[in-house]
Amino acid sequence: MKDAETITVPEALHGYPGVAFGGYVAGLLAARMPAPAGGGAVRVDFRRPVPTGTPVRPGPGPDGVSLLDGDGVLLAAAAAVAAPVGELPAAPALAEAVKAADAYRADPPDEQVDCFGCGLGRTPATGLRLHCGRVPGRDLVAAAWTPGPELVSPDGTLPTELVWGALDCPGNAAGRLLADGPGGAVTASLTARLLRPVPVTGEGLISYAWLLGVDGRKCEVGTALAAPDGEPYAYARALWIRPRVA
Repeated sequence: MKDAETITVPEALHGYPGVAFGGYVAGLLAARMPAPAGGGAVRVDFRRPVPTGTPVRPGPGPDGVSLLDGDGVLLAAAAAVAAPVGELPAAPALAEAVKAADAYRADPPDEQVDCFGCGLGRTPATGLRLHCGRVPGRDLVAAAWTPGPELVSPDGTLPTELVWGALDCPGNAAGRLLADGPGGAVTASLTARLLRPVPVTGEGLISYAWLLGVDGRKCEVGTALAAPDGEPYAYARALWIRPRVA
């Protein structure tokens, strides 16, 4: 929900309890950026968690726009200087993505939370249900999913903030399932390029992700959102920070 001066994210749109879903708020901020030249990418850096149920305000930033509270900058968005990733891995087939999501739901990792993006208890009306499981024979995680009509724009497309959301949680799944990562990781930056509008037709969408590298607590991943025929709608590069080990 938003007005001319503030944005308040409802608790239902959380990632971790009390913390707004990262992809969603990144998308809200990115939508306030001028259209990137040549269809380029936007980078959003997460400085501090955005609380749910608390008004925050967008404002100008040194290189773009920021999201602020009374203590300073929460998120900062700027035009990216390069494409998020190079050549995209081919999307898995829709049937493969369906099977990967089913396998994830049958044996989810420990410490699963009620996230708007990937929570197991969400319905198509209350979450994205990005239940990304491993794709057999490939270094990918993927999920097939269809948003409910409650999440779709009046013109029949997926809102920008939910396109960004569809590029967020799959990266966490890649870090956990492809690199044996722990639960509790958080998004530190998300750089996304949106190629074209995402029509919601009931045929399903494919979100998938792959590992780019791990360095200590830092995990870099690539993510993409594709049509049932595998053509990409958007793709991203994300940096996730894993929790400290006691």
